[in-house]
Amino acid sequence: MRVLAAMSGGVDSAVAAARAVEAGHDVVGVHLALSRMPGTLRTGSRGCCTIEDSNDAWRACDKLGIPFYVWDFSERFKADVVDDFVAEYAAGRTPNPCMRCNERIKFAALLEKALALGFDAVCTGHYAKIIRDADGNPELHRAADWAKDQSYVLGVLTREQLEHCLFPLADTPSKAEVRAEAERRGLSVAQKPDSHDICFISDGDTRGWLADKIELTQGDILDETGQKVGEHGGANAFTVGQRRGLRLGRPAADGKPRFVLEVRPKDNTVVVGPEQLLAVDEIRGIRLSWAGPPLPEAAAGEEFACAAQVRAHGEALPARARVAPGASSEGAPADDAELVVTLEAPLRGVAPGQTVVLYQGSRVLGQATIDAARSLARPAV
Repeated sequence: MRVLAAMSGGVDSAVAAARAVEAGHDVVGVHLALSRMPGTLRTGSRGCCTIEDSNDAWRACDKLGIPFYVWDFSERFKADVVDDFVAEYAAGRTPNPCMRCNERIKFAALLEKALALGFDAVCTGHYAKIIRDADGNPELHRAADWAKDQSYVLGVLTREQLEHCLFPLADTPSKAEVRAEAERRGLSVAQKPDSHDICFISDGDTRGWLADKIELTQGDILDETGQKVGEHGGANAFTVGQRRGLRLGRPAADGKPRFVLEVRPKDNTVVVGPEQLLAVDEIRGIRLSWAGPPLPEAAAGEEFACAAQVRAHGEALPARARVAPGASSEGAPADDAELVVTLEAPLRGVAPGQTVVLYQGSRVLGQATIDAARSLARPAV
């Protein structure tokens, strides 16, 4: 195949490209320039889109003997990821920019351009696997190394996109083996540390970065009974599960810490309460998509058994799910479709704006953006 290898400048994408070359594919490497923000251009930035990363990607492609290009996607990245990140916080939600980047940049904008240029597939260093079902349809599955599995952040991929994805690290048993292979191949990134934090917030200070981008207005902090217990400088600066920075004027009756239970941007109110009230057992999601053909029960609007995961490195918990009326039986949910997930055991700290990804065994069924999460046993304030 003609394969476009997305080169982040890290060891995983370098080894993935090397394996694609070794498999006999016609491979071209491309590094995405995603940000023009000064903090991400210097050595030592903690993201994955620096000038240093671009140079590392070039050196890897030079070693592999494949062409290398840098594509400037910074304008689309700002519109689809950075501006979305700000808008979600302004609306009182907690976004996942890595999910948006995979959805709108790496497997939308990049894949669209690759197909337009005649490539058959985009190759990345993600730890995930594509398996064909009995009818030849692609399904997204967890990688062999579940500790490094990245299928959660790929849960936004559609069946059409999976048809053109190549994940050469799918069956690799450990990250240590990838680094060892990079050493054997003479790749200079063999021991390069993994990227972390949000790539466009170079110092990791999300609240400080948002400070001059979101208008903050003073409002009330209520306890779980609806009583005012303090004031805040802007509801948008808080997230569900937060403990620090509340500055409450009235301590809890039991003297124990209180946590943010809910952020209400419409009336600029923050609700706090004891830690045990963070537990939720119902999640409602919007912007639903299927990673491959939907289950027959899901397409029919019937309840089905699954496991639900709400964090990239979180545990997938047993659950039941159903799709509210409005979903298309062809696997492309209507805009008003709602995913309702009922957890068998309560889960703490689930915030609107996060992503819930559904699994059956190792298979990723699909995902939705969390619109609401609540305890069925706790009355609304």
